[in-house]
Amino acid sequence: MKIGLIDYDAGNLTSVVAALRHLGADYQVVTDPKAFPSLDKIIVPGVGEARSAMEHLDRTGLGQAIIEFASRGKPFLGICLGSQIILDYSEERQTPGLGIVPGRCKSFLTEYRRQNLPDKEFKIPHIGWNQVRVIPGDGIGTRLFDGIPDGRSFYFDHGYYNVPAESQWVIGQTDHGITFPAAFGKDNLAAVQFHPEKSGIYGLRLFDNFLKRIS
Repeated sequence: MKIGLIDYDAGNLTSVVAALRHLGADYQVVTDPKAFPSLDKIIVPGVGEARSAMEHLDRTGLGQAIIEFASRGKPFLGICLGSQIILDYSEERQTPGLGIVPGRCKSFLTEYRRQNLPDKEFKIPHIGWNQVRVIPGDGIGTRLFDGIPDGRSFYFDHGYYNVPAESQWVIGQTDHGITFPAAFGKDNLAAVQFHPEKSGIYGLRLFDNFLKRIS
């Protein structure tokens, strides 16, 4: 089983590579769409800014390759920025996404102000460890979070958050002034706002579940 780790100039590959090596995964770093036919699963990690990420994906053809891969129902894991750009639209510089999953990536600051919340009490970006409440169900979330006790903490670093169009796709929630989706899933596609590669043993367990339990 070959795992494609998509490199779209969004950084943070080193920690994900270390996690995959620790788990003994057969992986390759992918910079060219021509590599996709040999891949069984892909991981789209990333930190940074939505507009520049999407421009790189469009320029290299990686974006279309990711869309086509997901459309065939192949297993897919998006991490942080890699979870945001698969939605229709990001409020970060008003950026159209890949549109693989209907929904929007929203700004914490804009939402705090809309709800008249005291935004100064909640640091933006949201950086550090925070609890994830797993949403019970029988879909991909059950497989992705298998063996991970409810309420365990994962590492976050983001100023925007995902809102998939259908609430039943949400498989994990976290609180930071507001309750937001920390993870969502649809069919064989999973996306997490936190960084499992920086989240210790439970982050490794999540990667292992993606490798072994999602097919």
